[in-house]
Amino acid sequence: MDEQIINKDNSIESTSTDIQLLNEKIKKESAFVSLLTQEIGKVIIGQEHMVQRLLIGLLSNGHVLLEGVPGLAKTLAINTLSRAVNVEFSRIQFTPDLLPADLIGTMIYNQKKEDFTIKKGPIFSNFILADEINRAPAKVQSALLEAMQERQITIGDETYKLPEPFLVLATQNPIEQEGTYPLPEAQVDRFMLKVVLDYPNKEHEKLIIRQNISSKPFPKPNAVINPDQILKAREVVREVYMDEKIEQYIVDIVGATRNPKENGLEELESLIEFGGSPRASINLALAAKAFAFINHRGYVIPEDVREICKDVLRHRIGLSYEAEAENITVSQIIDTILNKVQVP
Repeated sequence: MDEQIINKDNSIESTSTDIQLLNEKIKKESAFVSLLTQEIGKVIIGQEHMVQRLLIGLLSNGHVLLEGVPGLAKTLAINTLSRAVNVEFSRIQFTPDLLPADLIGTMIYNQKKEDFTIKKGPIFSNFILADEINRAPAKVQSALLEAMQERQITIGDETYKLPEPFLVLATQNPIEQEGTYPLPEAQVDRFMLKVVLDYPNKEHEKLIIRQNISSKPFPKPNAVINPDQILKAREVVREVYMDEKIEQYIVDIVGATRNPKENGLEELESLIEFGGSPRASINLALAAKAFAFINHRGYVIPEDVREICKDVLRHRIGLSYEAEAENITVSQIIDTILNKVQVP
């Protein structure tokens, strides 16, 4: 992309030729997304929203928190995705008696060698399903936090890099709260997306029943891409063009969660305890780029930001007691903000 216009303030403005070339490149590089979605669709019926968000997390190098009642194919979806991408997959059932060593591994004394050897835990996989993450105590959650943030694990005096691509997909049950440990705000913020799942519609549910009671073997996905392609795609996702007006739009949305009054949203002032951090802005921009990439487009439009906004912000806005007393949800607050903030 050689043609560029340098403005008076030394900023670089992409020409229409640049955008066209980039668009063609993204269309070519994102061709595998349709193939991957089709392969996952052999096993997962409905839940397109969840599958799309898993792909956004994968392409943005961000972790995903799935919230929904049991039986909505959360585990199956993640397992299917790992098979289609041809990576190692570990499922960890979080329980109150789980220890950090059960997650990351431990040092074992070898009597023959009279030395300690490292036994690595299930965290050393590409895709980690942390099932019912809010059932684990704080020490286990802090061990997972290091893996999520630093992409490394420390056992004894040694630090080990985790394999790439590395993706934590955690689930939590919103109904049963007895015997659970609420996730600390610092850890919740590490998840790029929080996806709330709903029941399938009636037509999809009939197909699910048919698939599960059929005499034919349950469909298995084939490996259609490899980990190296994912790592390359992550680099290409960051090349997706985002205009400065879109950047300002993202800043305005996140800013409205922090200072509603300054953004003409006085009615939200008493309802929001705290708003999104700069990590919210970063993740909203990255997720918008990944969403454009999935749709085979080389540039971000405002609708991309609006489409992904709730999944990025819903776990980063703290509700006040007044909001909870009035049964006002985070989704309602985000809708109010999106309706108020001017679209570029």
